[in-house]
Amino acid sequence: MSSKGSRTSHRLAANPKTVHWGHFSSELAPVLRVNSGEMVVVETLASLPPGEYEAAGIAPDLIPQALRDVFSEVGDRGPGPHILTGPISINGAEPGDVLEVHIEGIELTTPFGYNRIIYGMGALPEDFPYSSLRLLRYDPNAMRAEVIPGVVIPFRPFFGTMAVAPPSIMGKVSSMPPGVYGGNIDNKELVPGTTLYLPIHVKGALFSVGDAHAVQGDGEVDVSAIETAARGTFRFAVRKNKRIRWPRAETPTDFITMGLHEDLDVAVQMAVREVIDFLGEEKGISREDAYRIASLAVDLRVTQVVDGVKGIHAMIPKNIFVKT
Repeated sequence: MSSKGSRTSHRLAANPKTVHWGHFSSELAPVLRVNSGEMVVVETLASLPPGEYEAAGIAPDLIPQALRDVFSEVGDRGPGPHILTGPISINGAEPGDVLEVHIEGIELTTPFGYNRIIYGMGALPEDFPYSSLRLLRYDPNAMRAEVIPGVVIPFRPFFGTMAVAPPSIMGKVSSMPPGVYGGNIDNKELVPGTTLYLPIHVKGALFSVGDAHAVQGDGEVDVSAIETAARGTFRFAVRKNKRIRWPRAETPTDFITMGLHEDLDVAVQMAVREVIDFLGEEKGISREDAYRIASLAVDLRVTQVVDGVKGIHAMIPKNIFVKT
């Protein structure tokens, strides 16, 4: 499903003029315009207030000035929590097209991150009726963190939130639940070397990114990952004459379909129907045979259960398709 393109590169820093906070909208003005096939290096920020980092023992000079500027200057916040860089307009993108987001690289840009339990949220809100912040220091080059003494978790960075603008009829939507536009998908498979496919709803697509995670387990059960700041390198490509209804993805080893719904059982059904549709569209397989293949070879995984709209992603292994 991939496409090749130009290697022209742009850079987009995160600052009060290039971020929006906690929402998506078709009315947001683009902060950068690029051509299909071009590369963009995008800076992102975590959403913890600078004062909370300092209270947890982070030296003031380690806290990005851009984060201080965003907290002091950006007034239009919410209803979601995420600081998002963008939107980026891709020339030639039209409603009904598909945006290919090729994730070329992710670099952590601070030597610290955090995990947060939030009162009333998460998979077990009754078991943990309080809020708790754990600050985690690490060497970004080591790509791991000692979460508690004796427990070291290797990093696998990805962006929890990548989105195009929602359909204009939806108005301003929260960045918290994912939807047809992508958003807070929290799919840990979307690491460098993978591609996210998003259905385009407005001219230019209007892509935004943020919510960088150093590492996260499927489920994200306490409502956060190791939240941090990162620099992402993306190549955008507009795919014409190819319609999809929900976000899809591709790794070197698997095709991925997704189901997003408040009810996890419905999310399962959505992901499986997307598998059947994908196998029919891309491989010419009948619905009955696709359903059978889904049962024999496709793995269903819980993406996240904490963002209001829950996620299931279906992993379709590429190695089952034998070339003849």
